[in-house]
Amino acid sequence: MMMKQTAITVLAAVCAVLDIGGVAGFSGELSRRQSLQAFFGGVATAVAPSVIPVLPANAVVDEETPRVVTRMGGLLEPFQDGPRSIRIMAPSGWNKFEGEVGAYDIKWQDLVDPTENIKISSTPVKSTTTSVELLGDVQTVGESLAAKRNAKLISATERLTDGILFYKFSFEFGDGTRQLLQLCVSKGKLWSIDANSKEKRWAKRSELYENVLGSFMPKLS
Repeated sequence: MMMKQTAITVLAAVCAVLDIGGVAGFSGELSRRQSLQAFFGGVATAVAPSVIPVLPANAVVDEETPRVVTRMGGLLEPFQDGPRSIRIMAPSGWNKFEGEVGAYDIKWQDLVDPTENIKISSTPVKSTTTSVELLGDVQTVGESLAAKRNAKLISATERLTDGILFYKFSFEFGDGTRQLLQLCVSKGKLWSIDANSKEKRWAKRSELYENVLGSFMPKLS
């Protein structure tokens, strides 16, 4: 049940970070797409122009990191979705599911343990929203997300790949769940991808998850 609620929990936390509506403004009846649209609809007022320049200078990433393309000896395989214009190295042999409303666009799930899964979600944003950096500094955003979700922030990193800025967070939850969460904005959409596993299995999944997230690209060329 926790895994299915993760998307809404993330959205509520992100909105709370920017004081848009607050956590109380989100419920199970509010879809992922509606939540994200509400969030980015308020960015212009929540992030005032006077606030943006005070971000730390080191928040600007100007060195490109190559996209991950390893197959990990057959554990990963190339996946491309033309209509969505995305590319990713997906887990080989995992079950693939298309679009559950309010939860995800695409999901890959381990054949044996359904708590081991990777989900991609997206929603349209305003044309003026061109980068995830509108959320603020990656470390501050990570700490705020962790606090709002009652989680422990393990790491918060950013990278620039093919001109797109990615924020990546690692969280540890009290119920024994670990999660990698990645956010980016490209071509008028906010993209999120999360990879989940039980803590006791994390050592066996972490490298695969890191490579999957590092391979994600929300454009075909």
